[in-house]
Amino acid sequence: MPYEIEFKLRVPPQALPTVRKLPWLRGAGPVRRAKLVSVYFDTPKQRLRQKGVVLRVRHLGRKRIQTVKTGGDGGLARGEWEREITSDLPDLTAAADSPLAGLAGAKLGRKLKPMFETEVVRTAIAVRLGKSLLEVALDQGEIRAGRRRERISEIEIELKKGEAADVIALAQRIADAVPARFEPRAKPERGYALCAGEAAKAVHAGDVVLEPSATTGEAFRAVGFSCLHQLCANERGVRAADSESVHQMRVGLRRLRAAMSVFRDLLRDSESETVKAELKWLTEQLGPARDFDVFVRESVAPLSGTSAEMEILQKDIERRRDEGFKRARAAVDSERYRRLTLTIAFWLANGGWSTTVDPLKVAPRQRPATDFAAEVLGLRLAKIVKNTKKLDELDVRRRHKLRIAIKKLRYGCEFFASLFNGGKTRRRKLAAVLEELQDVLGVLNDLSVHRELAGEFIRHGPVEGRPEKAFAMGIVTGREQTRFEACMAAAMEAGKRISRRDTFWG
Repeated sequence: MPYEIEFKLRVPPQALPTVRKLPWLRGAGPVRRAKLVSVYFDTPKQRLRQKGVVLRVRHLGRKRIQTVKTGGDGGLARGEWEREITSDLPDLTAAADSPLAGLAGAKLGRKLKPMFETEVVRTAIAVRLGKSLLEVALDQGEIRAGRRRERISEIEIELKKGEAADVIALAQRIADAVPARFEPRAKPERGYALCAGEAAKAVHAGDVVLEPSATTGEAFRAVGFSCLHQLCANERGVRAADSESVHQMRVGLRRLRAAMSVFRDLLRDSESETVKAELKWLTEQLGPARDFDVFVRESVAPLSGTSAEMEILQKDIERRRDEGFKRARAAVDSERYRRLTLTIAFWLANGGWSTTVDPLKVAPRQRPATDFAAEVLGLRLAKIVKNTKKLDELDVRRRHKLRIAIKKLRYGCEFFASLFNGGKTRRRKLAAVLEELQDVLGVLNDLSVHRELAGEFIRHGPVEGRPEKAFAMGIVTGREQTRFEACMAAAMEAGKRISRRDTFWG
């Protein structure tokens, strides 16, 4: 399969001239400047997008270049098939050697239509680094979907010949010179979101697709980039104080932390520990916004208007929630966050965990991912089954640990699903009961968090209105106690069903 290996950075428009003038880049090699107009095609029901295939026709002067792309390994590499054609419209016969051929029924060509287009002015600089030949492309322009527009200001570093590690080395050097950010979204993804009017909406986790021949190290890299993609893709929504975007960024963080737990045998080094600590910091910055928002919506708002005391309480908690959103936005806008996302991307692509020659670390990295997945999922499920049998004996802390263990197993099942296609039905059934138990344990945890928030709120909140707020908080927490008992019963029942489920990994 032909692959394109590249790394993408997002930069402020005013930073592009600075990059062009960097002394070590200015004299690196030949410079080409061109206007590129690329039109992306799909069916009205977006069949290509659903299959993970991108089809574009690029206008380069009088030339028309048709390109088919796939997601590749989820990190630096993507499948790419390119041909010159003679028309502004796709030529499916020129894509016979690409994944598009498997989708190209007789009706597909007639259904294809332009979805969106990009227009950029590209300055391409040839760079030699070590034994590698790279191209640094500085793109400035916009994505257009009907009347909607979105600015493009980014740097693509593509490997033409040599080692992928040199792509990362050059990206690090540029990121040290200008305020660049890691950009996980390719132009097609941004174009589809713009087309649907969802450019600032929450982005959920995407599927992780692993090749049957993948090693454990390759699997971790693909999983890690999937998690990082979800994290970074929700930045815009967090800045807009969108609760669901905050939640999905937290989910991306949880998935990445879960992946580091699942693959921990590969990550026993100081670099990985630094990443783990920084992920914990970001999780803490996002927590108050989500916790207070859930408290307001699920516990306080339903009682809105029932009393003057409840109105006082609601206004105060909403103020705390808004402060949480400001804290989350400040974190995403910070230099620490910018460095963190870049560090994670560089670490996933070329970190010490993937380059060490220590035999004790190379062996687990090169192990077949299918063998590793079956072992780790089996061990984690067995531990969960053991704890669900004594669920009624667990205190708040141990129930919380069980919920986290279930969440990690669910994420693990999602990470490795593509390796075990023969067990789809068993996987869905196991996932359903795991999700049910996680949800009810999550409610139990929320109720515990709400009690803690209540105490903290009363002890440390403004003195004004404190008796009224204490009275109203008592009503809220008292009402939630009945939910606690129902959730505990549901958790016990779900726990029994987990032990009876067949596994999908053999």
